[in-house]
Amino acid sequence: MQPTDLISFDTLLTEAEIAFRDRVRAFVDEVIRPNIADWFERAVFPREIVAPMAALGLLGLDLDGYGCAGRSAVEYGLAAAEVEAGDSGLRTFMSVQGSLAMTAIHKHGSEEQKQEWLPRMAAGEAIGCFALTEPGAGSDPASMTTFARRDGEDWIITGAKRWIGLASIADVAVVWAQTDDGVRGFVVPTATRGFTATPIEPKLSMRASVQCDIALDDVRLPASALMPGARGLSGPFTCLNEARYGIAWGVMGAARDSWTAAREYALERLQFGRPIAAYQLTQQKLVDMALEIDKGFLLALQLGRLKDAGILAHEQISMGKLNNTRVAIEVARTARTILGGNGVTLEHSPLRHANNLESVRTYEGTDEMHTLILGAKITGIPAFG
Repeated sequence: MQPTDLISFDTLLTEAEIAFRDRVRAFVDEVIRPNIADWFERAVFPREIVAPMAALGLLGLDLDGYGCAGRSAVEYGLAAAEVEAGDSGLRTFMSVQGSLAMTAIHKHGSEEQKQEWLPRMAAGEAIGCFALTEPGAGSDPASMTTFARRDGEDWIITGAKRWIGLASIADVAVVWAQTDDGVRGFVVPTATRGFTATPIEPKLSMRASVQCDIALDDVRLPASALMPGARGLSGPFTCLNEARYGIAWGVMGAARDSWTAAREYALERLQFGRPIAAYQLTQQKLVDMALEIDKGFLLALQLGRLKDAGILAHEQISMGKLNNTRVAIEVARTARTILGGNGVTLEHSPLRHANNLESVRTYEGTDEMHTLILGAKITGIPAFG
């Protein structure tokens, strides 16, 4: 049993799950950890990690066919935790590419759309984004104003999107728009005339990732751009649930990494002639954080087993996203206190994780929205209005 694991968590996993997790962990240790402080400070997304992540099967990890790895939900979650132990922004790349853009095409796209895009996206040869949120429509996507109208056989999309991950480096965008037939999804090559993506800068969070404003200025598309399998908001929501599930795992990786950094520092840092790990208040912090991390991983694993069994409910995903993200932020902040003033530098990970987790806490549903989802489940009374 390792100090970071008080419950012998690996005994709940199969040998194959452990082996896959360890391969992802090795990649994070070798490629991400030595470079992440520099990437974060310079606010750049490292394109050089795309190919090795694809080689590990991390892009479209739990999708079947079309060059995708076809792994289990639990394996996806374990990988998300390891990548986010490196950085939330890089796990977000994995999520936007696989859980959002690729899942949308896989679940809702035509066979032609799947054949055109999924193999290239799984191989890291094409990057995708998922354009749902708008400047005036965040938690309430039903109020989106982006509109797609028919013009003969073509579609013309006009509108704006905001906080769209990867948009400025993407080759294809899954764009959701109102139509005369309700909300529909479109597969839009980003080179299409009228499509413009502008990175949102400067940011205090997710600096090793890319989030953008998108302008859609009479973007003309052929009829084949429409995704036939998605009608109404259930289309994007199925993709958002995939991403939210991954978040429940991913944030615990950030929490574990923060805790590990704090423990190692506490054992080395001397004050009044003793390591600060020898003081009762420091030990209380380390114990309280360890308890929450272990409970969070247990919750994530339960969600994964339910998902693999095909019986995971969306309210349960909300529970995982709400609880684990909230816990992870508190762990990261508490870990920073153990590091003292040194904890505000990029030499140490907890404050970087805490800054990133503020974004993770907000996207794919705020605390408030997930609380109301669970409140409606518990009471039977929707309280969104």
